[in-house]
Parts: sequence; C-alpha cells; structure tokens
Amino acid sequence: MKQTPDKNKLDEFMRSSRLVAGGFLGHDTREVDAIVEADAAAVFALGHTTIGIAERMREVSQQARRGLGTWVGIDATHRAMMQEARGELVCPWPHPGYFHKAVTRVERMDSGETVEFSDLNIHMVEAHGFFEGRGSRFRLEPERLIRVLF
Repeated sequence: MKQTPDKNKLDEFMRSSRLVAGGFLGHDTREVDAIVEADAAAVFALGHTTIGIAERMREVSQQARRGLGTWVGIDATHRAMMQEARGELVCPWPHPGYFHKAVTRVERMDSGETVEFSDLNIHMVEAHGFFEGRGSRFRLEPERLIRVLF
C-alpha cells in the first residue's frame, strides 16, 4: 500500500526518540498501519476488541492507583501496582492527548505472568488500536495482554 505524506510523517515521528526513548516502533520495520492491522487480527481471533481491552486496562489501573505504589488486589486472580512519575506523555497521533507518566504492572497470580502498560498505552489501544512496534519498551503483545488481563 502506498503511504501518504501524513502516514510517512507519522511513521517517521514514531520511529524517533523525541517523545519516548527508543521510539514507539522499536526495531519493527513494518509501517504503523501494518502493525495496527496485524494486532487487530490477533485481537479479533482471540474474541476481544481493542475497546474492551482498553476498558479492562483502565479499570485495573484505576484500582492500582489506590495502592500508592504497592500491590492491590483486583480480584481473586489478579493484583496490580502503579508507579507514577512527574510529567506527561503526548500521544504521537496528531490530536491533543496528554497522559500522566504512570505505569501499571498486573500480575495473574495463578500463573505468575505479568504485563506492564502506561496510561498512554491505554489510550493508544483504545483510540488507535496500537500496541506499539516489536522491540519498543512498552510493546504489548495482544495475546499476552489478553491472557494476563482476562
């Protein structure tokens, strides 16, 4: 598929480290649209939606925030903790979007498996269907994210 100038600019911006260390694409050589399409197919195959995943991420984060940096029980199977820092992160898409620098770690206690995501990740999954590129610091593999959260 031919890239438009706006898509080329978005891809270039997301590969840069101007917003986050290492960029949003990591070592992934695919274009943003290809990453989004592949992840959407994985999410669909597992019977979920990006909206549903983002809602669950937000729910867990809100509960974890109460713990002030300590583990909080979410339900019988999950616990989570949130680490916050000063400042905000900006969504790389061209729209107003500022998100607190907060990282939520969720553990599925029956398996010990964990995932980490930021407030910006929640937004990007919900609004853009974007889980970041392979090799980026906050890449969320949809299969793993679903396995841990649900």
